Amino acid sequence: MNKIVPKNEEYIFEGKVAISQTNLKGDITFVNRKFCEISGYTVNELVNSNHDIIKHPDIHETTFEKMWKALNSGQVWNGMLKNLRKDGRYYWVDIEIAPIFDKQERITGFISVSKPSARKNIEDSEKQLHQADSTK
Repeated sequence: MNKIVPKNEEYIFEGKVAISQTNLKGDITFVNRKFCEISGYTVNELVNSNHDIIKHPDIHETTFEKMWKALNSGQVWNGMLKNLRKDGRYYWVDIEIAPIFDKQERITGFISVSKPSARKNIEDSEKQLHQADSTK
């Protein structure tokens, strides 16, 4: 797939929750219709693609390092993420990601539930991104 060029235009995520599931490598194994709607991709484009397909370049690697550390230790991670749609617009989600365990308590994948973010939370997250940019 071609690399998506980010636009400085927000897509407003409203309504029901978006759900995705991945394997241990972050390859998507399931998405619901809402996930497709807000990301701008079809199910066929998403399934077997890495979840990074929606990763916005504004989100710093330290965020993902903390997230993976929590998830790989069996903990739930939640936070605000700025994601990238197929059309280049961005959208904010309030997301919770949890490990999926098998009967032997081994992590076999991850499930995420994203809901629309409150405007105040988005504004706070945008301020944090800009502060991080100014410290580079």
